Amino acid sequence: MRPARQPLKPEAAGDASRPQSHLVRTGTGAVLVVLIMFIGSLGLWIGTPLGMLWLGSEIEGATSSLGAAVGAMSIGVVVSILLLAYVLARLSNAHRAICRSRGRADPGHFVLEGVLVVSAGIAVVAFVIWFLLFAGATPVPLGMNL
Repeated sequence: MRPARQPLKPEAAGDASRPQSHLVRTGTGAVLVVLIMFIGSLGLWIGTPLGMLWLGSEIEGATSSLGAAVGAMSIGVVVSILLLAYVLARLSNAHRAICRSRGRADPGHFVLEGVLVVSAGIAVVAFVIWFLLFAGATPVPLGMNL
């Protein structure tokens, strides 16, 4: 018969042979997961549209078919969003598990929601800055004089 396992002592959790335990104990793991979620959500709002515009322009340039380019972009956007949503949900679940393992209350998907809202705001501000300052657009479209 095997002896019962003893729980890890706090001193042993930071042992070099157990780096994951150290990340969980200090909360660094949770911060890293949130940072990766933030980068992934920026990829959702900025990377996906830019990547699909690039893909469409490459297809249209190679085939001279606007329909093929738009079709590929449409499929690519859906696939990219589904893939990023799956990855972000897994990261959110990892963050929840880290919080629970540290004895904290389960935050649910609140952190993911906050990260998505903040990154969407950053993406909108970046788009407006690009549109007004770098794209050569005027604030009032269609040549209207106010």
